[in-house]
Amino acid sequence: MLAVKPLAPPATITAAEAAVRVMESEGVDLAFGIPGASILPLYNALRRSTIRHIVVRHEEGATHAADGYARATGKVGIAMATSGPGGTNFVTGLYTAMADSIPIITITGQVPVSQLHREGFQAVDICEIVKPVVKKSFICKEAAQIPWVFREAFRIARDGRPGPVHIDMPQDVAQQLVSYDPTVEEPLPIFKVAPSQAKIRRAVEWLAHAERPVLMPGGGVLTAEAWEPLVALAEHLQLAVSPTLMGKGAIDEDHPLFMGIVGIQTNQRYANALFLESDVVCAVGARFASRHTGDLETYRGNRRFIHADVEATQIGRIFEPDLGIVGDAKLTLEAMLAEAKRAYPQGLKRDAWTARIAEAKRTLTRRTDFDDVPVKAPRVFGELNRYFGEDTTFVTAIGLYQIFSGQFQTTHKPRRYFVCGQAGPLGWEISACTGIKLAQPEREVVAVVGDYSFEFLIEEIATAVQYKVPFVIVMLNNAHLGLIRQAERTGFGFDADFEVSIGYGEDGYGMDHVKVMEAMGAKGVRVTDPGKIAEALAWATKTSNEAGVPVLVEILTEMKEDAAMGTSIASIKEVY
Repeated sequence: MLAVKPLAPPATITAAEAAVRVMESEGVDLAFGIPGASILPLYNALRRSTIRHIVVRHEEGATHAADGYARATGKVGIAMATSGPGGTNFVTGLYTAMADSIPIITITGQVPVSQLHREGFQAVDICEIVKPVVKKSFICKEAAQIPWVFREAFRIARDGRPGPVHIDMPQDVAQQLVSYDPTVEEPLPIFKVAPSQAKIRRAVEWLAHAERPVLMPGGGVLTAEAWEPLVALAEHLQLAVSPTLMGKGAIDEDHPLFMGIVGIQTNQRYANALFLESDVVCAVGARFASRHTGDLETYRGNRRFIHADVEATQIGRIFEPDLGIVGDAKLTLEAMLAEAKRAYPQGLKRDAWTARIAEAKRTLTRRTDFDDVPVKAPRVFGELNRYFGEDTTFVTAIGLYQIFSGQFQTTHKPRRYFVCGQAGPLGWEISACTGIKLAQPEREVVAVVGDYSFEFLIEEIATAVQYKVPFVIVMLNNAHLGLIRQAERTGFGFDADFEVSIGYGEDGYGMDHVKVMEAMGAKGVRVTDPGKIAEALAWATKTSNEAGVPVLVEILTEMKEDAAMGTSIASIKEVY
């Protein structure tokens, strides 16, 4: 009989240290947050970690920075805060990540378990507060749960349609000892959903037999890194490609099959015209958002729709498609490409449809060469397109400037254009730029902002200055908070002109944003002449890289744009 060797006693570390070890093994190399009493055990553990921590100025800024990091890398972003208001300040960032399917994990400290029901100082049920805007929220009342909860949080954040997860750790639980053996611990498996082969065959058949087919990639295609099979499928079957705003970058916008972005706000005229002529539309990883579809009766028309998505409950949420396919975007497009090559080994030619795409782009593209003072917004984007290269990463958020960005800004590569498309929180861009630039230090990063969005979380400029994070900020200051001056007939309840104005500043354009930048150790320049924009961009790029700080180019733009070039229109037919 073999002698049984006695087991060595298990290694014990605090639960907070175990949480950090899990994060390291899951590939986390960067975290954003603000320390406070209840989360100090986790911060103490981070001191002995390979994870770099960035102290932000506002907890919402931590979530947006983690969000930007996740969008840029495809990894899980991490944001940390203390109990009470630290956690409640996470809500906007969690909602933003949930709306755009971004995998982040937020972690809060909590009062000791014995104080949870006693209304202690900064004790709040944060798990219940964030529950509607996360995939899952956890409170760890047992120390032995913490390593497993963190493992599960990473799995949930990445699995299926990605999204945010929240973990709440009571201070006393985080300090208790648990067993943890890093030599055998590893991430939980994630299983990608393969599509039904029968439905793949039908989808390819419909696309092949269509006269004017459209392939519509959404943000899910970028999340799944499925741009290569997407373009290959489009080229093999000669499908027009119309990304949604969240799918921008899935195909080079100079590609002859790129037909523009459809919508009632972030759209191109030629895209809407071509879409109204289409007969079969295959959307992959897209959700048919209201600003994309406009009036559903016009949008649907007599077209046949295929909707492929990793989340089954997304199919039929807005309208019932003619064919629904549940599957991972990359597996779905790879399966469609394989079936297309099997059924049509020589590929297809659609000379009339491709010629029509070229004609529409040639005749319906709007001009950007305005010389007006104050500057017209399209001129700004024309200058951005000319000055910055294909590898530049652009970041923009919400308001009139997002609308113009979607209409005029060109993108050539995946993960070079980031926008908070659904939630639209003011102030997202600066923190997102910090996370993106730290994730991609080799790339030029440019934020396109409005005057009020810049002001909303302006303190996060100080974070970028402290950690020497260089990027360029291009502000379209329209003296109306970067918002839409006229909102007549939007369908949101306004039946007359609706105007917001900042109402201060000698020239009517508000605070001196350049002086604010300089006060925080950054730099900036104000531009009033459209002929000086390129020169200002060159100076800002050079100065930002040399000084290692954000640099602002503030451009005074027209105060009375015409209803945001289509925001008051309810139908893509009317926009066209």
